[in-house]
Amino acid sequence: MVATTTATSYETLISYSNTFQIPFVSPSFPYHTRIRQTKYGISMRPDYLPAILDLIQHYRWRQIVYIYDSDDGLLKLQNLYKLTTDDYKLEIIKVRRVTSSNEANKFLVDYDNETRDQLKHVVIDCEADLTREIIIKHVRHPIVGRRTFHFLLGGLIMDEFANNPAMEFGAVNITGFRLVANNSKAYEEVFTERSRQNWPDPKTKKITSEAALMYDGTRVVLNAFKQLLNEYPAIFAKNFRRGEVYNNNTRGIDCKREKIMPWEHGNEIFQRLRNVRIRGLSGNISFDQDGSRSHYTVDIVEVTVNSELTTIAEWSPQLGFVFSAPKYRRGQSDLGFKANKTYVVTSILEEPYLMKRKMEPGVNLTGNHQFEGYCKDLADLIAEKLTFTYELRLVKDGKYGGQSAESESGWNGMVGELIRNEADMAIAPLTITSARERVIDFTKPFMSLGISIMIKKPMKKKPGVFSFMNPLSREIWMCIIFAYVGVSVVLFLVSRFSPHEWRYEETFVGPTVSNDFSLYNSLWFSLGAFMQQGCDICPRSVSGRIVGGVWWFFTLIIISSYTANLAAFLTVERMVTPINSADDLAKQTEVEYGTLESSSTQDFFRKSKIAVYARMWEFMNTRKNVFTSTYEEGIQRVRESKGKYAFLMESTKNDYINERRPCNTMKVGGNLDAKGYGVGTPLGSSLRDQLNLAVLSFKENGDLARLQNKWWYDRSECKTGDANKESTQNELTLSNVAGCFYILIGGLVLAMVVALLEFCYKSRLEATRSKTTMYDAMKAKVRMSITGTQSGSGPGRNLGGHGEERARFHTPGPHLIGPEFIDDRISLNTHTQV
Repeated sequence: MVATTTATSYETLISYSNTFQIPFVSPSFPYHTRIRQTKYGISMRPDYLPAILDLIQHYRWRQIVYIYDSDDGLLKLQNLYKLTTDDYKLEIIKVRRVTSSNEANKFLVDYDNETRDQLKHVVIDCEADLTREIIIKHVRHPIVGRRTFHFLLGGLIMDEFANNPAMEFGAVNITGFRLVANNSKAYEEVFTERSRQNWPDPKTKKITSEAALMYDGTRVVLNAFKQLLNEYPAIFAKNFRRGEVYNNNTRGIDCKREKIMPWEHGNEIFQRLRNVRIRGLSGNISFDQDGSRSHYTVDIVEVTVNSELTTIAEWSPQLGFVFSAPKYRRGQSDLGFKANKTYVVTSILEEPYLMKRKMEPGVNLTGNHQFEGYCKDLADLIAEKLTFTYELRLVKDGKYGGQSAESESGWNGMVGELIRNEADMAIAPLTITSARERVIDFTKPFMSLGISIMIKKPMKKKPGVFSFMNPLSREIWMCIIFAYVGVSVVLFLVSRFSPHEWRYEETFVGPTVSNDFSLYNSLWFSLGAFMQQGCDICPRSVSGRIVGGVWWFFTLIIISSYTANLAAFLTVERMVTPINSADDLAKQTEVEYGTLESSSTQDFFRKSKIAVYARMWEFMNTRKNVFTSTYEEGIQRVRESKGKYAFLMESTKNDYINERRPCNTMKVGGNLDAKGYGVGTPLGSSLRDQLNLAVLSFKENGDLARLQNKWWYDRSECKTGDANKESTQNELTLSNVAGCFYILIGGLVLAMVVALLEFCYKSRLEATRSKTTMYDAMKAKVRMSITGTQSGSGPGRNLGGHGEERARFHTPGPHLIGPEFIDDRISLNTHTQV
């Protein structure tokens, strides 16, 4: 008997086989605790249940979810339990029998909601078609965290997934088992030109494991009979008298007898079947004493989106896993490139990449002429380079391309149109991502970009009245003042203790001792040296000259540094930027910052493992109001925030907005990451190679740079004002040096005030000494200050000839004779007195 079996039909067929000793060949026996063991059964399917358990142990899964669709799947789960040991206990946290893909998908969605971001290990033991539907709907679901799922397919169904361009398995990890050896001689014999004529699907060169096992089963039977006929050629005798073939020497089984006798050749044939050793579609075929497969191997394979099966390891009962370096190869579905053909180009409206051309009155533009922008010019360059025409169409749903459950292909936007072959290429600001690369092809990037920081442009700080002090910081100015006072004090002290600074003089009143460096004169000497004007006195002692020398050296360096920086601070309007990098943002909380909600920029910060970006994400995540729903909302918030909000966006968009009115935004710092825009094509399209060469040639000859300058900077609305500022930035205005005039005027006013105070003070002393009124004393001093001589009555007349002598000595005014006169004579050289 040669037949397939199920869990329900197995007992009946085995009962006949054991009773009549009829050899029974089946592609696979069901997994269950066999109450009735087969004595003459041959199972072509190898027992690979230990491989499933070994693979689970290899992945170190402790908990799994089990989905099945038949009794055989449940029996397989029971046998897996029996194979587990005390060293490795496997926990089945959820078990579900399903009858449809919708039921299974709902179960997976509920499970994902319960576990959130945890890794999920799911074993699926269903028919091939049902398994495919389950995974496709799972991948296309817009909410489920597909990347946290790892599916292990328990059935030998991976062969049915090969070369299937409709599969979208790249978004999840899928591992399974393959039995068909597609590199064997038997495999090539099956798909020769002669045999392919009647094969159901000769173009795909694909065969299911069930068909392969049945094919190998027939070869085992033929090989067994061939051995039997070689040993006993007369066992069969042919009689063509009645056009029938029957056996004269073999007693058949008469079902009418009360006592049924077993088939006399059954055991002999079973022995020949058990001794067969051949190489078939399922690899090496040999059997043990019980009729089960032995010395077999099973391939461990992975499948990715639109790709062929990739073998990662082999498993055998003797050696276990033998891993090999996988060679991933993507499936090709060449659409063919033809010159002089009209291709459909999909794009999206976004300034300045693609915009509606402004129509003049009375002019109606149609077709490609109604658009303009960077992508339109790029499409023209590509069409001219490759000599084809194109039809530019806007994407129907107005989206770039993301995974969506509502879409037939699982993707919306331009990506979905490429998958469904509704467009031949997409020329738009379409970011190259790993998820999109799995379902469509991209050219080399025609524009590089990254995440950048946009802030409100701070007001330019004009030089103030005292901007001449800016070349040196406040700390340096304070240190200079302290150094000035300290040097003056040190010079005064060393001059006091040095005998070389003292002078002895004889006067008409007696010998006097004088020292030029009083504290007052020491301050004047230090100030004159600092101002580089000198002084009429100089130190004569060694110690004093050392102090003067080091002070002159100090003032030389300070004045030179000050002069070198003064020009820049007086002639350039400086812009004080509070934020200059991502580090500056992360270190403060006064300036808020955010991204576009549900964007790739937000995903970048959410998934980043860099400490600075992770800290920035924690800040943004705690303040939900920093996220915006559109780019325009974020840009407007930057403009109205008075410098208290920064927006994280793509650098190309940032550069363009900064060139638009009202010209009050700017980009700071470098890009936080690196990515690019590429031209998208359907997966496997030969257009990709031609477009790659075109994009590279445009990049090399400067066409891409020229286009970017044309649409970003040549159309700038902000460069006119900047040009005027550049032309006048080297001119000094009164506001630049007004502080110097203020100091000059202030010094003059202070001198006059001090002179007035001295005049009043001396007048009061004169009034006290001469016993006159304050008015008379001030009147006499004013008259003397104007004429230079004394006249009239008053105290000055008592001086007699002494008054004229005092005038010759340049005395300030009349004085009394006596000690006061002597004191005043001595004080003529007051700057040299002790």
